[in-house]
Amino acid sequence: MADETRCGFVALLGAPNAGKSTLMNHILGSKLSIVSPKPQTTRSRVLGVAMHEQTQLVFLDLPGVFMAKRKLERVMVETAWEGARSADLIVVMIDASLEKLSNETRSIFKWLENEKKQAVLVLNKVDTIAKNKLLDITKELHDTGLFTDVLMISAKTGDGVQDLLKLIAPRMPEGEWQYPEDQLTDMPERLWAAEITREQVFLQLRDELPYAAAVETESWEERADGSVAIGQIIYVQKETQRAIVLGKGGTRIKEIGQKSRLEMGAELERKVHLTLHIKVKENWTEDINFLKAQGLLGSE
Repeated sequence: MADETRCGFVALLGAPNAGKSTLMNHILGSKLSIVSPKPQTTRSRVLGVAMHEQTQLVFLDLPGVFMAKRKLERVMVETAWEGARSADLIVVMIDASLEKLSNETRSIFKWLENEKKQAVLVLNKVDTIAKNKLLDITKELHDTGLFTDVLMISAKTGDGVQDLLKLIAPRMPEGEWQYPEDQLTDMPERLWAAEITREQVFLQLRDELPYAAAVETESWEERADGSVAIGQIIYVQKETQRAIVLGKGGTRIKEIGQKSRLEMGAELERKVHLTLHIKVKENWTEDINFLKAQGLLGSE
């Protein structure tokens, strides 16, 4: 069977908000990577396993590439480069609606050139741009010589996604599947649950706080009635930020908890009891030990 099957790692690389997480969630048919309109939502490598005929495609949804300043940001960008280096195939995603190449995207092109790697280029959000402009952009990018193929998709609607899978599946190495056919990810449930709550922090606090917040699942208790009790901590860097998350009379944290609990329950297909606490941890974005504990920084 080994010579009939294929299995390989596909790195999704791009600037923040290119649509990498939306694409992977669409391919998997499940909410695995959190999504928000804010850039830099993905902080660590998220692995998702998809099947296409006899090929197992192991997608790596990587943090967006940008000009990093803080320790956390540098870790995120290095995670992206390392994930791309280790993959069997790199898919570079560009937000076509921007019409012009960003400095972040140009840095990816430079990296591909320096690493002597070719990639498949995916123009996302093509449903938002005029066809004539799209063709001009496609020709310009193809002429760089960095890409074996240039595809146009809409990760949100799914247009063109099957064409992408058909293209990359035959390029995976021959060999046995590395994960059971029904396994979706290697992400621990505790981390996944923390990400669901962090997404709500991003969505509800918008410009007020998101990048100063981290979420940790402190407890996970399986109950006899089949439900699960989850306890989480939302970390912020200042006491004033704690007040923002709490909201007037506790209304903000209650809303975050309600929406997180409902989404967790829908995905887990059982009742979830969720308890949230807020803690102040100054400068956690620069704390190496804290970042390691959050799974954002490997042991050194």
